[in-house]
Amino acid sequence: MPQQFKALLVEQPEKKVFTRSIVTRNVAELPEGELLVKVHYSSLNFKDALSSVGNPGVTRNFPHTPGIDAAGEVVSCSDGTFQPGEQVIVTSYDLGMETDGGFGQMIRVPSNWALKLPAGLSLKESMMLGTAGLTAALSVQELVDNGVTPDAGPILVTGATGGVGSLAVAILAKAGYQVTAVTGKLEESDYLQGLGADRVIARETLLTGNERPMLKTTWAGVVDCVGGEMLAAAIKSTRNWGVVTCCGLVGSPDLPINVFPFILRGVRLIGIDSAECPAAPRVKVWQKLATDWKLNRLEAMVEEVTLAGLEEKIQAMLKGGLRRRALVNLQKS
Repeated sequence: MPQQFKALLVEQPEKKVFTRSIVTRNVAELPEGELLVKVHYSSLNFKDALSSVGNPGVTRNFPHTPGIDAAGEVVSCSDGTFQPGEQVIVTSYDLGMETDGGFGQMIRVPSNWALKLPAGLSLKESMMLGTAGLTAALSVQELVDNGVTPDAGPILVTGATGGVGSLAVAILAKAGYQVTAVTGKLEESDYLQGLGADRVIARETLLTGNERPMLKTTWAGVVDCVGGEMLAAAIKSTRNWGVVTCCGLVGSPDLPINVFPFILRGVRLIGIDSAECPAAPRVKVWQKLATDWKLNRLEAMVEEVTLAGLEEKIQAMLKGGLRRRALVNLQKS
């Protein structure tokens, strides 16, 4: 078993000062857990970027290795849940927050945080999806489970150029839905249509008339990745007995809305929590991502980087300038 590995380490040399560097760490420094994994791939999420700059809402204890996603090969598992050599996915829970995460070549976690890589997906493909793909798939699964069929009408996706939004567009299109993508970057319309969007609209179009208590019914379902006024407008314009899923707050954590869409149209609002999602729904949607919902454009949605290339991507993400998801290859120096 290797005793040392490379990792991105965030340190706090003084109050409100955080530094990032690639260091050699010892396996003995990893937290306790039954499962030791050699990480092959990870991916960059907004939580990772926040952890990397010391945001206390994500990580409070330093030094720390971020990375809420990891996929790799089992080195050892003390409780026998997995066998050495098995390939696993580890996402969410506390990984990369207070528990050293996937931006290191080794992780040690509780065995119930992992699931076996489903047949039909490679480790690389699983991290092209990562938590963003899991969240998008959980959102689409809620539409399916609540009776929103492809012939029910158009599905709205807000924040469509973001990690979750772009994957939701692609999954919905793969599943046969008619997709309308909302974005503040209309210059990305060709990209979104290439993912499967039938229509691309500006934020302002969705928000028109949002001061009113109700809007014209348009959407059979919604995957909202933004929150705030965008979510309110989406709810107000959802058809009778339509389903709205909510997984983001980049717009605002507040929801400025009345109860009319819920009590006059029967609109259902469902929250998506991928961090603490139970194992059964996780396994279900990962299986679908490996089969019925497997995407053939994943390569076009990501840019592969090494640990050394993460700093540039972290800064770009914090400035809102990251177009493609960053796939982190931990096996390259």
